[in-house]
Amino acid sequence: MNFVQELTWRGMIHDIMPGTEEQLQKEMTSAYVGIDPTADSLHIGHLVSVMMLKHFQLAGHKPIALVGGATGMIGDPSGKSAERNLLDEKTLRHNEDCIKKQLAKFLDFDSDAANAAELVNNYDWMKEFSFLEFIRDIGKHITVNYMMAKDSVKKRLSDESKVGLSFTEFTYQLVQGTDFLHLYREKNCKLQMGGSDQWGNITTGTELVRRKESGEAFALTCPLITKADGGKFGKTESGNVWLDPKLTTPYKFYQFWLNVSDADAEKYIKIFTLLNKDEVAALVKEQEAAPHERPLQKRLAREVTCMVHSEEEYDKAVEASQILFGKATTEGLARLDKETFLSVFEGVPTFDVARNKIDNGVPVVELLAAETAAFPSKGELRRTIKGNGLSLNKAKVTDQEYLVTANDLINGSYILVQKGKKNYYIIEAV
Repeated sequence: MNFVQELTWRGMIHDIMPGTEEQLQKEMTSAYVGIDPTADSLHIGHLVSVMMLKHFQLAGHKPIALVGGATGMIGDPSGKSAERNLLDEKTLRHNEDCIKKQLAKFLDFDSDAANAAELVNNYDWMKEFSFLEFIRDIGKHITVNYMMAKDSVKKRLSDESKVGLSFTEFTYQLVQGTDFLHLYREKNCKLQMGGSDQWGNITTGTELVRRKESGEAFALTCPLITKADGGKFGKTESGNVWLDPKLTTPYKFYQFWLNVSDADAEKYIKIFTLLNKDEVAALVKEQEAAPHERPLQKRLAREVTCMVHSEEEYDKAVEASQILFGKATTEGLARLDKETFLSVFEGVPTFDVARNKIDNGVPVVELLAAETAAFPSKGELRRTIKGNGLSLNKAKVTDQEYLVTANDLINGSYILVQKGKKNYYIIEAV
């Protein structure tokens, strides 16, 4: 597989240094991507560079994931309007461990193959540097003129910027360049990849390799992922879409991909899945023929959810999605774990009822019209039951004297009340 051609048709190349493709065709090459460990989980914004590393390994080359323990202590000014909070070493090490577990779902770290992936942390070599060594061995080789010409620096020094640029952030490109120089020397790493906002930092590294080692190193960046409507990719109303199921449930993760626009689905399926050109073309044709069926979104959501979580979590997410559209069963509802159940019904009015009342049994009319405000009156509730319009946990209630007990609790805690087709309430036993 020709790595550059593969990324080109997928729309994953923004800038590429001349000679990069020739280098990759000449020999197995090592390349790295840097990830700043500012949290103990990756989010889907990281997935673009992770997929680049995955394609790189599939093409027979060696991927190196660099966790920026040192750079995470400083903060990269690229694309940022203000300086970030600094993290201590204990937090960074914890974040590094968590990130490696997530990367292992995409990259093969454990095989005996020559191109097995590696994880490195730049704190391990940067912590040995004294300030004097750094300015003598690194700073001496890159002029201030060169550093000032970078877009990330120019933006923060412009009249529009209200916060300016600290010396710490100004030197960031030298620190990142030192990483490239170190990996070139120690791992024969000749390529760095990243988002297009990293071009300035990456090329500082190639310049350091040229000046210090008389060597040749290369750079490749991918476009920053955007949404067709101009909104920020990977952000929802509740914040980032994380890979950690504790931070973003698999159901919400699946829903994010399922609900992207048609234009975005066609773009994202090339970037975030391993489907080949023919498979993508066939899905695009299907979408054009029956856009209401959303084949692109469904396949995208399936591929990414299975890759990040598992097929089992994907199946659960699909089943959970059907609940709101009336296709679910009481058994399906009972199979949902607590987190998924609460994700599906986020924002639905919830009423608390004392657990002992439910344990002792409470008439349905009493529960829904007196203990809670799900119905304004007992008369309306009786009429709804008579008209076949009330369900508890997706099962129709036809008996106005029905006794609600602990057997009706989902996960030992919840009862899902449905009035008509679209009105839901949750009762929580507390």
